[in-house]
Amino acid sequence: MEPLTTWEIIGRVLVQFTPVWIALIVLFAVSISFKRRLGLYGKLFDSVIGMIGFALVMFWVFTGIFGAMDMILTHDPLAQVSGMKNEPPGTPLMNAEEGDYPYYLMGGDNLARDVFSRMVAGAWVVVQIAPLATLFAFMVGITLGLPAGFYGGRLDTVLSFAANLILAFPVILLFYLLVTPEIVATGVPIYMAGALFLFPLIFFWVLMYSRYRAQPHILRRYVIPLLLLGVLFYFGTVWRVDPFILIYTSVLGYFNQGNPMGEWAAATQAGYEPLIWVDLPGGILVVFVSVVFVNSPTVFRIVRGLTMDIKTRDYVAAAQTRGEGPWYIMLWEILPNARGPLIVDFCLRIGYTTILLGTLGFFGLGLPPESPDWGSTINEGRKLLSIYLHPALPPALALLSLVLGLNLLADGLREESLND
Repeated sequence: MEPLTTWEIIGRVLVQFTPVWIALIVLFAVSISFKRRLGLYGKLFDSVIGMIGFALVMFWVFTGIFGAMDMILTHDPLAQVSGMKNEPPGTPLMNAEEGDYPYYLMGGDNLARDVFSRMVAGAWVVVQIAPLATLFAFMVGITLGLPAGFYGGRLDTVLSFAANLILAFPVILLFYLLVTPEIVATGVPIYMAGALFLFPLIFFWVLMYSRYRAQPHILRRYVIPLLLLGVLFYFGTVWRVDPFILIYTSVLGYFNQGNPMGEWAAATQAGYEPLIWVDLPGGILVVFVSVVFVNSPTVFRIVRGLTMDIKTRDYVAAAQTRGEGPWYIMLWEILPNARGPLIVDFCLRIGYTTILLGTLGFFGLGLPPESPDWGSTINEGRKLLSIYLHPALPPALALLSLVLGLNLLADGLREESLND
């Protein structure tokens, strides 16, 4: 087979992204049709900049999702094909078997892996980590920033000092320390995950209890079951234990005058798995925790400043006059009126997180060496950059376009929130 021409490569790449184009068309059609009912999100479609940014962001979100479902990939991103080392884009596969995609659309890298498939698979790494880690950081920052700004005093002093202490370290140096193998071997990231992952549970309970404490039937019927699911998810994901089995084996070990932890170890070896858990590979968990830990102090300071400003407003005084509790006022009066700046910062912070993930991958920290994340791929490609451009260029452009889209989306949201 002859190598593909430039236009043939572009055409085949566009065809591979067919599920993404369909998803984008459906999303935009539905959103524009109902934009007047969708609040701030609907108003985003009145901004050209916001729509462009949203399209770029959702393109990579759908790429990551459909790539993980194996609907876009042309090859296994980790597979090495003989004879394809550093081959240019459009090179036909040598000795291709039946069912194999016949070309490396964007060429091969230094280990003869498909650059196109690695770029698509790298989007899933970003979609997994960046938004969720930023969301967790916001939950930590909001849970601590609201009482610090609302109460002030010693609580504000202590929390602000802790935040400033973390912010005093250079971000890259702090990341480097948290993801180095020596620190990981001590188990520090697991203990940090145990502390940080508690904040979504605390935030959810305080949010719901402050709203429905006068309606205990709602708490019993809906909130407490959801909270229990969250607790199971927390123990299963962070500690890889089932709290029910842990309690049972501990009690059994106590009454048998044995070793409770020995009983738990025996139960674990017998094949008991947590009821609800997500298997996060060690590298992804470390990077996730590092991102949450580094971003939380900045979110804390933003929420604290907004709270100190908004708590002087008349509607807050009216809520206090009605006899509402402090947490109700913070979560249901102050926080909704701070949503504009927080939503904008959330989008920008996902972009910062994406850059940080790329930086970590570039330096070979956190994620496994064979990971298709964009930073690792760029780092591998830059070693031969003076000879071959194609291994490093696609992931670099992907990273650039996603961060650009997040910045444009934040600008559109800021513009519409000011008009709200």
